Amino acid sequence: MGRITVFVEIDVPPTDVWDVIEPIERHVDWMADAESIRFSTDQTRGVGTCFVCDTKLGPFRLSDQMEITEWTPPSRMAVRHNSVVSGSGAFVLEAIDHDRRTRLTWDEELRFPWYLAGKLGETIGGPLVIKPIWRRNLRRLKAQIER
Repeated sequence: MGRITVFVEIDVPPTDVWDVIEPIERHVDWMADAESIRFSTDQTRGVGTCFVCDTKLGPFRLSDQMEITEWTPPSRMAVRHNSVVSGSGAFVLEAIDHDRRTRLTWDEELRFPWYLAGKLGETIGGPLVIKPIWRRNLRRLKAQIER
């Protein structure tokens, strides 16, 4: 599996960051690679919530089926990817500067199918393609929250 980790420091407390990332359907507001999010369960928050994220990375499009596996406000939201790309990931929020600021870490371990270059895609595509996109996503999130 390929591991991708990015982080950003945001000038608000973790509860304020959580308020923005908690509505999963709003992730399309700051994730450039996420085109739409559709829930496949009646619940839209918490462990057991399932959704499909239509994702576009360059010429590649996929419908990423995910399930929330951890939900600990305001510090952790984790998912399992159950589709073409498999694996797991999490947003981890840590208070810094006496709870005045937040370090948000986005950490994922992903397995790519053979037609997305398999192990080679995990080794090269993750760091060279996905990681820069996710860094920009977190910068967009930071700007949105700090506005």
